[in-house]
Amino acid sequence: MNANQNRIIELIRDVPDWPKPGVVFKDVTPLLADADGFAAAIDELTDLAPGPIDVVVGMEARGFIFAAPVALKLGAGFVPVRKPGKLPGKVDQQSFALEYGDETLAIHSDALWQGARVMVIDDVLATGGTIGATAELIKRQGAELVHVAVLMELGFLGGRERLARAGVDTLSAVVTV
Repeated sequence: MNANQNRIIELIRDVPDWPKPGVVFKDVTPLLADADGFAAAIDELTDLAPGPIDVVVGMEARGFIFAAPVALKLGAGFVPVRKPGKLPGKVDQQSFALEYGDETLAIHSDALWQGARVMVIDDVLATGGTIGATAELIKRQGAELVHVAVLMELGFLGGRERLARAGVDTLSAVVTV
């Protein structure tokens, strides 16, 4: 593990039993509050990009925080994937299960284009539901999902394996716990 990865792990706080009993929430707000830690996280995520990227997609809400600066560093556009009712105009939606409930995500119907090289950035990979739903939205728009990068993978929850079974087989994590 390099110095950036060690710093990132030190700055992510565990919050037990949130948002419900039995869930250990990974709180990235201490990392975001530390300028050097935040910069290290963006550098590490950017380094995971496999060649030229047209668009970086980030999911509501913490995915936005990491995806937008990665897009800037890569010279790519940024496209938000949001909860229903948050985007004006025509949207495409995808529902999925989380480890502690159900959710739906939406993207503007014209956000991507045929063949666009897309990288997805998120803060935590848990069960894979959020990334899987986002991958489906990208696919429906005819774009190419070239890579998924997450700040932290919770390996014990099996999200990577679920995503691989769903056809998302290009994924990197800055740190895995």
